[in-house]
Amino acid sequence: MNLQIDSHGRLRHLLTLEGLPRAALEALLDRAQAIIDQGADHAPGLLAGQAVCTLFFEPSTRTRLSFHRAAQRLGADVLNFDASSSSTTKGESAHDTLRTIEAMGVRGFVVRDRAEGAAAELAAVAGEATSIINAGDGRSAHPTQGLLDMLTLRQARGRDFSGLKVLVVGDVRHSRVARSDLHALRILGAGEVRICGPEALLPPPAEMEGIPFAHDLDEAIQGVDVVMMLRLQRERMAEGLVESLEDYHRDYGLTARRLRRAAPDAVVLHPGPMNRGVEIDDEVADGPQSLILRQVANGVPVRMAVLETLLSATGSPSPAPGS
Repeated sequence: MNLQIDSHGRLRHLLTLEGLPRAALEALLDRAQAIIDQGADHAPGLLAGQAVCTLFFEPSTRTRLSFHRAAQRLGADVLNFDASSSSTTKGESAHDTLRTIEAMGVRGFVVRDRAEGAAAELAAVAGEATSIINAGDGRSAHPTQGLLDMLTLRQARGRDFSGLKVLVVGDVRHSRVARSDLHALRILGAGEVRICGPEALLPPPAEMEGIPFAHDLDEAIQGVDVVMMLRLQRERMAEGLVESLEDYHRDYGLTARRLRRAAPDAVVLHPGPMNRGVEIDDEVADGPQSLILRQVANGVPVRMAVLETLLSATGSPSPAPGS
Protein backbone atom coordinates (compact mmCIF):
# COMPACT_ATOMS: atom_id res chain seq x y z
CA MET A 1 0.00 0.00 0.00
CA ASN A 2 1.30 3.44 -0.94
CA LEU A 3 0.50 5.70 1.98
CA GLN A 4 1.48 8.81 0.05
CA ILE A 5 -1.10 8.55 -2.75
CA ASP A 6 -4.84 8.37 -2.12
CA SER A 7 -7.38 6.30 -4.10
CA HIS A 8 -7.85 9.19 -6.55
CA GLY A 9 -4.14 9.37 -7.35
CA ARG A 10 -3.71 12.58 -5.34
CA LEU A 11 -0.74 13.19 -3.08
CA ARG A 12 -2.07 12.84 0.45
CA HIS A 13 1.12 12.62 2.55
CA LEU A 14 4.76 13.47 1.80
CA LEU A 15 6.85 10.87 3.60
CA THR A 16 9.70 10.17 1.18
CA LEU A 17 10.79 10.97 -2.35
CA GLU A 18 11.62 7.33 -2.97
CA GLY A 19 9.17 5.95 -5.50
CA LEU A 20 7.36 9.26 -5.95
CA PRO A 21 6.07 9.59 -9.53
CA ARG A 22 8.23 11.94 -11.54
CA ALA A 23 5.16 13.96 -12.53
CA ALA A 24 4.27 14.55 -8.87
CA LEU A 25 7.82 15.56 -7.97
CA GLU A 26 8.14 17.94 -10.92
CA ALA A 27 4.72 19.43 -10.22
CA LEU A 28 5.80 20.33 -6.69
CA LEU A 29 8.94 21.98 -8.08
CA ASP A 30 6.88 23.83 -10.69
CA ARG A 31 4.49 25.10 -8.04
CA ALA A 32 7.34 26.27 -5.80
CA GLN A 33 8.90 28.15 -8.70
CA ALA A 34 5.54 29.73 -9.55
CA ILE A 35 5.24 30.93 -5.94
CA ILE A 36 8.69 32.51 -6.22
CA ASP A 37 7.80 34.14 -9.53
CA GLN A 38 4.53 35.51 -8.14
CA GLY A 39 6.36 36.97 -5.14
CA ALA A 40 4.25 39.22 -2.93
CA ASP A 41 1.30 38.77 -5.32
CA HIS A 42 0.88 35.15 -4.23
CA ALA A 43 -2.54 34.80 -2.56
CA PRO A 44 -1.65 34.53 1.13
CA GLY A 45 -4.99 33.22 2.36
CA LEU A 46 -5.24 29.90 0.51
CA LEU A 47 -5.15 27.95 3.79
CA ALA A 48 -7.02 30.55 5.87
CA GLY A 49 -9.03 28.85 8.60
CA GLN A 50 -6.81 25.76 8.58
CA ALA A 51 -4.25 24.82 11.18
CA VAL A 52 -0.84 23.25 10.75
CA CYS A 53 0.95 21.59 13.66
CA THR A 54 4.73 21.23 13.72
CA LEU A 55 4.98 17.96 15.62
CA PHE A 56 8.68 17.85 16.45
CA PHE A 57 10.10 15.10 18.65
CA GLU A 58 13.64 16.14 17.69
CA PRO A 59 15.15 19.63 17.99
CA SER A 60 15.20 21.77 14.87
CA THR A 61 15.60 25.44 14.07
CA ARG A 62 15.77 26.10 10.33
CA THR A 63 13.31 23.40 9.23
CA ARG A 64 10.72 24.34 11.84
CA LEU A 65 11.05 28.07 11.10
CA SER A 66 10.82 27.44 7.36
CA PHE A 67 7.61 25.42 7.70
CA HIS A 68 6.23 27.98 10.14
CA ARG A 69 6.89 30.79 7.68
CA ALA A 70 5.43 28.78 4.80
CA ALA A 71 2.20 28.05 6.68
CA GLN A 72 1.89 31.68 7.76
CA ARG A 73 2.29 32.94 4.20
CA LEU A 74 -0.60 30.65 3.19
CA GLY A 75 -2.78 32.09 5.96
CA ALA A 76 -2.83 28.98 8.17
CA ASP A 77 -2.71 29.01 11.96
CA VAL A 78 0.45 27.34 13.27
CA LEU A 79 0.65 25.20 16.40
CA ASN A 80 4.16 24.42 17.61
CA PHE A 81 4.40 21.14 19.51
CA ASP A 82 7.39 20.95 21.84
CA ALA A 83 8.03 17.35 22.86
CA SER A 84 10.24 18.42 25.78
CA SER A 85 7.31 20.08 27.55
CA SER A 86 4.47 17.89 26.28
CA SER A 87 2.58 14.88 27.56
CA THR A 88 5.03 12.63 25.73
CA THR A 89 7.33 13.18 28.70
CA LYS A 90 4.57 11.60 30.82
CA GLY A 91 4.41 8.52 28.62
CA GLU A 92 1.85 9.50 25.99
CA SER A 93 2.53 7.83 22.65
CA ALA A 94 3.05 9.76 19.43
CA HIS A 95 -0.11 8.11 18.06
CA ASP A 96 -2.20 9.39 20.95
CA THR A 97 -0.63 12.83 20.61
CA LEU A 98 -1.63 12.89 16.94
CA ARG A 99 -5.21 11.82 17.68
CA THR A 100 -5.51 14.40 20.45
CA ILE A 101 -4.44 17.25 18.18
CA GLU A 102 -6.60 15.92 15.33
CA ALA A 103 -9.57 16.14 17.71
CA MET A 104 -8.92 19.89 17.89
CA GLY A 105 -9.57 20.14 14.16
CA VAL A 106 -5.97 20.12 12.96
CA ARG A 107 -5.45 18.33 9.64
CA GLY A 108 -1.88 19.21 8.66
CA PHE A 109 1.08 17.78 10.60
CA VAL A 110 4.76 18.43 9.99
CA VAL A 111 6.61 15.62 11.78
CA ARG A 112 10.25 15.37 12.79
CA ASP A 113 11.57 12.43 14.79
CA ARG A 114 14.83 10.63 15.57
CA ALA A 115 13.15 7.29 14.86
CA GLU A 116 13.23 5.98 11.31
CA GLY A 117 9.79 5.47 9.82
CA ALA A 118 8.09 7.62 12.46
CA ALA A 119 6.25 9.80 9.91
CA ALA A 120 4.96 6.76 8.02
CA GLU A 121 3.71 5.20 11.26
CA LEU A 122 1.68 8.32 12.00
CA ALA A 123 0.38 8.45 8.43
CA ALA A 124 -0.86 4.87 8.81
CA VAL A 125 -3.10 5.82 11.75
CA ALA A 126 -4.05 9.36 10.71
CA GLY A 127 -7.63 10.28 9.93
CA GLU A 128 -8.79 10.30 6.32
CA ALA A 129 -8.66 14.09 6.09
CA THR A 130 -5.24 14.38 7.74
CA SER A 131 -1.96 14.92 5.89
CA ILE A 132 1.48 14.10 7.29
CA ILE A 133 4.66 15.77 6.04
CA ASN A 134 7.97 14.21 6.98
CA ALA A 135 10.37 16.94 8.15
CA GLY A 136 13.11 14.38 8.79
CA ASP A 137 13.00 10.95 10.43
CA GLY A 138 16.07 9.09 11.57
CA ARG A 139 18.37 8.40 8.64
CA SER A 140 15.47 7.63 6.31
CA ALA A 141 14.27 10.75 4.55
CA HIS A 142 13.98 14.51 4.52
CA PRO A 143 11.83 15.00 1.42
CA THR A 144 11.33 18.76 1.52
CA GLN A 145 15.11 19.25 1.77
CA GLY A 146 15.47 17.03 -1.27
CA LEU A 147 12.87 19.10 -3.11
CA LEU A 148 14.49 22.43 -2.29
CA ASP A 149 17.88 21.07 -3.35
CA MET A 150 16.39 19.99 -6.70
CA LEU A 151 14.71 23.37 -7.15
CA THR A 152 18.03 25.09 -6.48
CA LEU A 153 19.74 22.91 -9.08
CA ARG A 154 16.95 23.57 -11.58
CA GLN A 155 17.36 27.31 -11.17
CA ALA A 156 21.10 27.09 -11.70
CA ARG A 157 21.33 24.40 -14.39
CA GLY A 158 17.91 24.08 -16.03
CA ARG A 159 15.21 21.40 -15.95
CA ASP A 160 17.16 18.75 -17.84
CA PHE A 161 19.41 16.86 -15.42
CA SER A 162 20.48 14.23 -17.93
CA GLY A 163 23.86 15.87 -18.58
CA LEU A 164 24.71 16.60 -14.95
CA LYS A 165 27.52 14.95 -13.04
CA VAL A 166 26.72 15.16 -9.32
CA LEU A 167 29.02 14.35 -6.41
CA VAL A 168 27.70 13.83 -2.87
CA VAL A 169 30.43 14.09 -0.23
CA GLY A 170 30.55 13.11 3.43
CA ASP A 171 28.50 11.10 5.88
CA VAL A 172 26.09 9.45 3.46
CA ARG A 173 25.50 6.48 5.78
CA HIS A 174 23.71 8.57 8.44
CA SER A 175 22.25 11.32 6.24
CA ARG A 176 18.52 11.50 5.55
CA VAL A 177 19.26 14.49 3.32
CA ALA A 178 21.60 12.40 1.16
CA ARG A 179 18.97 9.68 0.76
CA SER A 180 16.29 12.14 -0.32
CA ASP A 181 18.69 13.88 -2.72
CA LEU A 182 19.79 10.57 -4.24
CA HIS A 183 16.18 9.45 -4.68
CA ALA A 184 15.27 12.76 -6.34
CA LEU A 185 18.30 12.75 -8.63
CA ARG A 186 17.44 9.24 -9.76
CA ILE A 187 13.80 10.17 -10.44
CA LEU A 188 14.80 13.29 -12.38
CA GLY A 189 17.28 11.37 -14.52
CA ALA A 190 20.60 12.86 -13.42
CA GLY A 191 23.28 11.76 -15.86
CA GLU A 192 25.87 10.60 -13.33
CA VAL A 193 25.87 10.49 -9.53
CA ARG A 194 28.91 9.70 -7.40
CA ILE A 195 29.40 9.56 -3.66
CA CYS A 196 32.60 10.05 -1.70
CA GLY A 197 33.54 9.75 1.94
CA PRO A 198 35.37 7.67 4.52
CA GLU A 199 34.52 3.99 4.33
CA ALA A 200 32.93 4.09 7.81
CA LEU A 201 30.54 6.85 6.65
CA LEU A 202 29.37 5.25 3.41
CA PRO A 203 26.28 3.03 3.25
CA PRO A 204 26.47 -0.68 2.44
CA PRO A 205 27.03 -1.35 -1.30
CA ALA A 206 23.56 -2.94 -1.62
CA GLU A 207 21.96 0.32 -0.54
CA MET A 208 23.82 2.37 -3.16
CA GLU A 209 22.02 0.63 -6.04
CA GLY A 210 24.89 0.89 -8.46
CA ILE A 211 26.04 4.40 -7.50
CA PRO A 212 29.85 4.47 -7.72
CA PHE A 213 31.70 5.50 -4.58
CA ALA A 214 35.20 6.69 -3.87
CA HIS A 215 37.42 7.47 -0.89
CA ASP A 216 39.65 9.94 -2.74
CA LEU A 217 37.89 13.30 -3.02
CA ASP A 218 40.53 14.79 -5.32
CA GLU A 219 39.76 12.02 -7.81
CA ALA A 220 35.98 11.92 -7.32
CA ILE A 221 35.45 15.67 -7.81
CA GLN A 222 37.19 15.71 -11.17
CA GLY A 223 34.89 17.30 -13.79
CA VAL A 224 31.66 17.25 -11.79
CA ASP A 225 28.96 19.90 -12.28
CA VAL A 226 27.47 19.77 -8.78
CA VAL A 227 29.13 19.21 -5.41
CA MET A 228 26.70 18.43 -2.60
CA MET A 229 28.46 18.58 0.77
CA LEU A 230 26.98 16.93 3.86
CA ARG A 231 27.30 18.04 7.46
CA LEU A 232 29.61 15.96 9.60
CA GLN A 233 27.91 15.23 12.90
CA ARG A 234 30.53 15.53 15.59
CA GLU A 235 29.24 12.48 17.43
CA ARG A 236 30.87 10.43 14.66
CA MET A 237 34.17 11.18 16.40
CA ALA A 238 32.87 9.81 19.70
CA GLU A 239 31.70 6.71 17.83
CA GLY A 240 35.19 6.22 16.46
CA LEU A 241 34.08 6.65 12.83
CA VAL A 242 36.23 9.76 12.31
CA GLU A 243 39.72 10.08 13.76
CA SER A 244 39.75 13.87 14.05
CA LEU A 245 38.14 16.94 12.52
CA GLU A 246 41.53 17.96 11.17
CA ASP A 247 41.97 14.64 9.38
CA TYR A 248 38.46 14.82 7.99
CA HIS A 249 39.04 18.32 6.60
CA ARG A 250 42.34 17.25 5.08
CA ASP A 251 40.77 14.32 3.26
CA TYR A 252 37.16 15.41 2.62
CA GLY A 253 36.91 19.15 3.20
CA LEU A 254 35.90 21.23 0.19
CA THR A 255 38.58 23.82 -0.38
CA ALA A 256 38.95 26.30 -3.23
CA ARG A 257 41.86 24.24 -4.52
CA ARG A 258 39.75 21.08 -4.64
CA LEU A 259 36.83 22.88 -6.24
CA ARG A 260 39.06 23.87 -9.16
CA ARG A 261 39.17 20.17 -10.12
CA ALA A 262 35.43 20.27 -10.80
CA ALA A 263 33.88 21.73 -13.96
CA PRO A 264 34.58 25.48 -14.28
CA ASP A 265 30.92 26.36 -13.70
CA ALA A 266 30.33 23.78 -10.97
CA VAL A 267 27.96 24.75 -8.17
CA VAL A 268 28.18 23.89 -4.47
CA LEU A 269 25.30 22.94 -2.16
CA HIS A 270 25.17 22.23 1.58
CA PRO A 271 22.00 21.55 3.61
CA GLY A 272 23.33 23.31 6.70
CA PRO A 273 24.17 23.95 9.36
CA MET A 274 27.75 24.10 8.11
CA ASN A 275 30.87 23.18 10.05
CA ARG A 276 33.17 25.75 8.47
CA GLY A 277 36.72 24.54 8.28
CA VAL A 278 35.59 20.93 8.57
CA GLU A 279 33.48 19.92 5.56
CA ILE A 280 33.71 23.26 3.76
CA ASP A 281 36.01 26.31 3.80
CA ASP A 282 34.81 29.90 4.11
CA GLU A 283 36.20 30.75 0.68
CA VAL A 284 33.92 28.13 -0.90
CA ALA A 285 30.85 28.58 1.31
CA ASP A 286 30.80 32.33 0.65
CA GLY A 287 32.17 32.16 -2.88
CA PRO A 288 30.48 32.76 -6.25
CA GLN A 289 29.86 29.06 -6.90
CA SER A 290 27.98 28.54 -3.64
CA LEU A 291 24.19 28.13 -3.79
CA ILE A 292 23.85 27.59 -0.04
CA LEU A 293 21.87 30.75 0.76
CA ARG A 294 19.65 30.12 -2.25
CA GLN A 295 18.87 26.69 -0.80
CA VAL A 296 17.74 28.37 2.43
CA ALA A 297 15.60 30.88 0.53
CA ASN A 298 13.99 28.10 -1.52
CA GLY A 299 12.89 26.27 1.62
CA VAL A 300 9.86 28.49 2.22
CA PRO A 301 8.33 28.32 -1.30
CA VAL A 302 8.98 24.57 -1.52
CA ARG A 303 7.22 24.01 1.80
CA MET A 304 4.42 26.34 0.72
CA ALA A 305 3.97 24.21 -2.40
CA VAL A 306 3.84 21.03 -0.32
CA LEU A 307 1.37 22.44 2.24
CA GLU A 308 -0.79 23.90 -0.52
CA THR A 309 -0.81 20.63 -2.45
CA LEU A 310 -1.74 18.49 0.53
CA LEU A 311 -4.15 20.78 2.37
CA SER A 312 -5.88 22.88 -0.27
CA ALA A 313 -8.79 21.50 -2.26
CA THR A 314 -7.38 23.32 -5.29
CA GLY A 315 -3.75 22.65 -4.47
CA SER A 316 -3.17 19.29 -6.14
CA PRO A 317 -0.57 19.94 -8.82
CA SER A 318 -0.99 18.81 -12.40
CA PRO A 319 1.67 16.63 -13.96
CA ALA A 320 4.53 18.57 -15.49
CA PRO A 321 4.58 18.84 -19.28
CA GLY A 322 6.33 15.94 -20.96
CA SER A 323 6.21 13.73 -17.85
